[in-house]
Amino acid sequence: MVKVVFSENHWIQSNHHMEFKEIKDKLFDAWAEYKKTAHKRSFWLPDLSLFGVIRMATIAGATLLFFSYICRPAFINGGSMKPTYSTTGLNFCWKPAFWFKEPRRGQVVVAKYAGERIMLLKRIVALAGDTVEFKNGILLVNGVEQEEPYVKYREAWNLPERRVEKGNVYLVGDNRGMPINAHKFGQISTQRIIGVPLW
Repeated sequence: MVKVVFSENHWIQSNHHMEFKEIKDKLFDAWAEYKKTAHKRSFWLPDLSLFGVIRMATIAGATLLFFSYICRPAFINGGSMKPTYSTTGLNFCWKPAFWFKEPRRGQVVVAKYAGERIMLLKRIVALAGDTVEFKNGILLVNGVEQEEPYVKYREAWNLPERRVEKGNVYLVGDNRGMPINAHKFGQISTQRIIGVPLW
């Protein structure tokens, strides 16, 4: 009897010890997992300590500066650049494009039209000193007919020759399939060109 009781008590004690050990192991495992993922949570959801507030303010400020002065979001609304660009869509204006380079002929650019709230998306067809004219829908620069594979729609535009003034470029959209008086184009100061579309 003593052996049986001892044996039963030993079994019960061992069983309780095993249950406690399992619980303890699970708690340690859970704590280890928490420590592994804590740095990820703290990056996206930092605590409201002074350091956390400063970090969030820094990220917000850097984001604002980036999208205001470097890569500005822009919504396309209009068909003057079809088919190169659709009539509606989202793009970004990459402002550093002309920080160290001058605009060049054939480049699609973003230019101020009414401040920076309304901007034009057009292609540079001529630079300062060039002459520009249209004859039956054909663009001539310095008297030479231009190859424009991006122009898919063309009406018989006619425009007398004119010279692009110093400090200006000549902008025209790719969609020439509308009446000439319905298309905004012409020379514009290079100071009003703020960047290029990101894609």
